[in-house]
Amino acid sequence: MDFKVNTVHFTADQKLVNFIHEKVKKLELMYDNIIASEVYLKVSKNTEKENKVAEVKLIVPGNELFARKQCKSFEEATDLAVSALKKQVSRHKVKHA
Repeated sequence: MDFKVNTVHFTADQKLVNFIHEKVKKLELMYDNIIASEVYLKVSKNTEKENKVAEVKLIVPGNELFARKQCKSFEEATDLAVSALKKQVSRHKVKHA
């Protein structure tokens, strides 16, 4: 699976990128037909504390799965997005089995 992290208007440190990679890699254990994953990290402009946004897109044969979460930290947002994608991946597997 190809893996890409894109950041908007900042540079993510390697520790964060490694954390995200480990989380997304677990999805591949559920479904080995994942072609690629793209993660977008951005800080929303609102003044709330929950201003970190993680968007995760999985490219699977014939489809794209997507989750977007906004939390206090990128780690938490990634965690929630990957959890949402786990449900989508399992539904996709059943549908295309």
